[in-house]
Amino acid sequence: MTKNIMQYDTVALDDKNSALVIIDQTQLPNNVEMLHLTEIKDIWEAIYLLKVRGAPAIGVAAAIGVYLSAKKIDINDYDEFYKQFKEAKDYLASSRPTAVNLFWALNRMEKVVLDNADKPVSEIKELLHKEAVLIRDEDVEVCKAIGEYGLTLIKDGYGILTHCNAGQLATVKYGTALAPLHLGAERGMKFKVFTDETRPLLQGIRLSAFELFSNGIDTTVICDNMASQVMKNGWVDAIFVGCDRVAANGDAANKIGTSGVAILAKHYGIPFYVCGPTSTIDMDILSGDDIPIEERKPEEVTEMWYKKRMAPEGVNVYNPAFDVTDHSLITAIITEYGIARAPYDKSLKEIFEKKAAQGKK
Repeated sequence: MTKNIMQYDTVALDDKNSALVIIDQTQLPNNVEMLHLTEIKDIWEAIYLLKVRGAPAIGVAAAIGVYLSAKKIDINDYDEFYKQFKEAKDYLASSRPTAVNLFWALNRMEKVVLDNADKPVSEIKELLHKEAVLIRDEDVEVCKAIGEYGLTLIKDGYGILTHCNAGQLATVKYGTALAPLHLGAERGMKFKVFTDETRPLLQGIRLSAFELFSNGIDTTVICDNMASQVMKNGWVDAIFVGCDRVAANGDAANKIGTSGVAILAKHYGIPFYVCGPTSTIDMDILSGDDIPIEERKPEEVTEMWYKKRMAPEGVNVYNPAFDVTDHSLITAIITEYGIARAPYDKSLKEIFEKKAAQGKK
């Protein structure tokens, strides 16, 4: 690797070559491989196989992917163009069920097509290009704002625990849960960060530890079942995690294992913060009970990362990708428009009112 991982674009558009450019995160931390994806099936696979992952990054990748699909549609008739666009949109939406940013970004792109039905298809394509770039650029500003709000909750020298990866590798830049740490590091602040390994896909040890260490932040990897001991030792002042979908009542779906960390935090009296853009908050879902939880193939538990299979052939495996943390365990939800606290059905509504007042999508 010739440069710090923080200097790479996690998700980008190469419009000249009609390609979505991503870091293949399944190769990290040992190999930094940039993928240039031009076919929609390859973009779908990249999302499904977690070559690009993290709710915000998935949304940006999907927006760019559906634009590239639209760009290839060689038809001037609006109705036929929209039909093929919708097929591409629905196909990409089927790649992962939990991360709401995927659907939010695709719906934004579809709205461009629907709102400009009176325009030539060539002009609609250019508007889709602008919208995809805007979604990507907005992600940087959103994450920086989340980082600024998060920094108000911690101090220089704090011990921080995080689960999974909600850093730059999960977004375009800065991240959500790790944004306060990256911004603080830019300003000379020092933190002691503990990263849960995050079984079974090891996003904590492979990705969070990698980007934090690369950015010069003091980082210690712990197995998921060591979090309680680390908290008991008094080494953790605050916990920051990301989210893939937040319900209207503040229940938050995040990588499997997050709810257990939240329960431990409650026991030890440690503030537990959920960081996410408003695009991850689904006000149409009343509670976490309504959030669909993706279940993934058993081989991720029994075979991945091992030279030899680590479980008996034929044994049952339960492999949910996410769990839901009850709102009662969450100290605050940090968004780009401010910090929401209980009662969340009221404070999240106020966050969206603030967003609407600024005319944001």
